[in-house]
Amino acid sequence: MNILIVEDEKPAAERLCRLLHKLDPDIYIMNITQSIEETVNWLVSQRLPELIFMDIQLDDGLCFEIFDIIELDVPVIFTTAYNEYALKAFKVNSIDYLLKPISESDLSQALNKHKKLSKNEVYIDNRIKKAIQDLNKSYRNRFLVKVGPNYKSIPVTEVSHFFIRDKGTYMHINSNHEFALDYSLDQIMVMIDPNRFYRINRSCIINIDAITQLKSYSSSRLQISMESLKDNELLVVSRDRVSDFKKWMDR
Repeated sequence: MNILIVEDEKPAAERLCRLLHKLDPDIYIMNITQSIEETVNWLVSQRLPELIFMDIQLDDGLCFEIFDIIELDVPVIFTTAYNEYALKAFKVNSIDYLLKPISESDLSQALNKHKKLSKNEVYIDNRIKKAIQDLNKSYRNRFLVKVGPNYKSIPVTEVSHFFIRDKGTYMHINSNHEFALDYSLDQIMVMIDPNRFYRINRSCIINIDAITQLKSYSSSRLQISMESLKDNELLVVSRDRVSDFKKWMDR
């Protein structure tokens, strides 16, 4: 099978190549393009591949611009760290929508799906349906917290970050107060708007509106500054999420 990979992150492209060859040694990677312009130029000048793996967010814009520039009948498996583009992916040549980091099992299912489909069929699986449903869902606007014997309702717009401390989950608000929550960070991520909040590491979710500064930290990581942070509090984006975090910030 001849495959084109459209991916602007070299480690992600190399990992995808390794997984593809592991699953099917007969796969031939025709090329790896990194931008909209490079991809369009390659597609109009070369023999078309049988399948394209396409990262949605590229250096020079969203990959959907490719479909506005040229007619492309090749089936596409989209790869991304976010599910917010599922509806757009469904409108073009999508046969699958894989969330990063891509697992070997999900990749295997996507390849098997492609092999079962004819070239002109568009496949909608449960993952895409769920992503489309997520686009239309309502996210939580407030959190009810207990303050002594009383309760207080906190708007999510006042939350600077959610974090884990001593196995408990807490919410930090802009007025520099903290409140314990009865949810895990995984549960909270489902409740809140991913356009506003980002999980920078295993123990912290930050609000984009609360960020005042970003600066380099050790080992290619990023440190986040907020006005509401305590003097000894350190928020650092984990190394494996730095690239996706930058794209999330630069929408």
